[in-house]
Amino acid sequence: MQSPSDLELVEQVNSGSDRAFSEIVKRYERRVFFVVKRMLNDDDESADATQEVFIKLHDSLKKFRGDANLYTYIYRIATNVAISYLRKRKVRAVVRLDEIVSNMLSGGNEPQREADQDELRKLVAQAVSALPVQQKQVFILRFYEELSYEEIAQVMHRSMGAMKANYFHAMKKVGEYLKNAMR
Repeated sequence: MQSPSDLELVEQVNSGSDRAFSEIVKRYERRVFFVVKRMLNDDDESADATQEVFIKLHDSLKKFRGDANLYTYIYRIATNVAISYLRKRKVRAVVRLDEIVSNMLSGGNEPQREADQDELRKLVAQAVSALPVQQKQVFILRFYEELSYEEIAQVMHRSMGAMKANYFHAMKKVGEYLKNAMR
């Protein structure tokens, strides 16, 4: 007996079949997990995100028209969920900023150095907020989230070369902002 096609399963789910949805989950759960894991780089968070993907899929299958492959539809949901998880993460303390602007920080005592680093973090946040949207997204994903250019290209649905160029320009603008602010 041949297993039902994805489209047949979607029709069955839309008719109320929980077993058909379970079959869709069984077919794609592993692939979805690895898609979000590549983006999030955390097993626990990826497992949570995978569950959320299938909840969103279940809620949206009535909208699925069958114009594209079901996996393409699921993949799009998965990348959107992963992006949402990346946005929700707390911005980490940026230790690497010290490397970028170490010559801008005073060599004073420990409290002064901490105050300078706090000020620097605020300046970087201001500089990043002033970036064009796409450069801001690429900067955050690369600098704060430490994603590879390949991962950023997947998240942003753009070429890796475009992501490298966006990051280069974002870094240049952030650097110029910091130099001007530190004068």
